[in-house]
Amino acid sequence: MMFFGATRRIRMPDASEALPGRADPMPVSGRHAVLGAPLAPPYPDRLAIVHFGMGCFWGAERLFWSQPGVFTTAVGYGGGYTPNPTYREVCSGLTGHNELVRVVYDPEQIDLEALLKVFWEGHDPTQGMRQGNDVGTQYRSGIYLNDSAHRPLAEASRQRFEAALRRVGQGPITTEIVALNDFYFAEDYHQQYLEKNPGGYCGLGGLGIGYPAGA
Repeated sequence: MMFFGATRRIRMPDASEALPGRADPMPVSGRHAVLGAPLAPPYPDRLAIVHFGMGCFWGAERLFWSQPGVFTTAVGYGGGYTPNPTYREVCSGLTGHNELVRVVYDPEQIDLEALLKVFWEGHDPTQGMRQGNDVGTQYRSGIYLNDSAHRPLAEASRQRFEAALRRVGQGPITTEIVALNDFYFAEDYHQQYLEKNPGGYCGLGGLGIGYPAGA
């Protein structure tokens, strides 16, 4: 993906290096271009939220909006320091943020385990600060949790998938699993980008190895 050329920064900045950002959030358009649901909260109380980083968020978002039981998706930035960053700032490598997909889902229709399967099979989680030809801190693999109760399930999924990779001589996994403090919506033109631009760039590619779901 990259309009400004992928910045080849592969070291996370510390807080003292991060760009200052701004107080005003990015404006968010009203409805999802595919699902018709609101992009921004408030969401219905029955729903749960998880965020994934798996490379370019254009292709990653499409993987999740097509899953039954997903209420809405949105792309944005998280896991870093800079408040309300722009895309250009994130691409500089000086915000610490990752490109994330927010997945808002109904646990009665699809569970977190099913979403983790999409995550693990949909990208290569062994590449560190890159995904394919997209290189930089904003392309790292990560699971960003809004609910601490989900951590054991997420960590167990990482262990199972890493074991599956090692059986075929691949790995180790570099995916981070952390609590998400803040999620900042990306600019409107990034939201559901591949629906609006069917021929647009998608650099995602899995390893062709099935995720061994838990019991």
